[in-house]
Amino acid sequence: MTTITMHLVKNNDFIQEVQNKIISSLDQIDSKKALKNIITTIDKELSNNDSWDQFAYHFDQVHGNYLKKLSDNNIKLSPREIKLAAFLRMNMSSKEISKMLNITSRGVELARYRLRKKLNLKRSQNLVEYLIDLDNS
Repeated sequence: MTTITMHLVKNNDFIQEVQNKIISSLDQIDSKKALKNIITTIDKELSNNDSWDQFAYHFDQVHGNYLKKLSDNNIKLSPREIKLAAFLRMNMSSKEISKMLNITSRGVELARYRLRKKLNLKRSQNLVEYLIDLDNS
């Protein structure tokens, strides 16, 4: 499971690196339209859900339908919040999660805050511990 996750992080890092190089070269190359099309293609690849579907399948195999339990928790979670919960359940850092979700670390912190609110957690309750305990219920 960790290997798959790290592979996804590595792929996202590579794609983001290529995207940044293309963006920086836009001013130097005449074919801006072609480069913008490449950037659009890379953006689509970064948001591709195929890798998530594969991850979710393996994650549920390891954690006994955890994502289904999370969805059935009488709280309507968005697909992004379910992804966040899965990554948090794996005890990933905000930096690692930011790479997986293609958002900033601050964006991850905000998403964690919103997830805590949706789950009606008190300030004293640890989000990761809550998500791990959900696996045991």
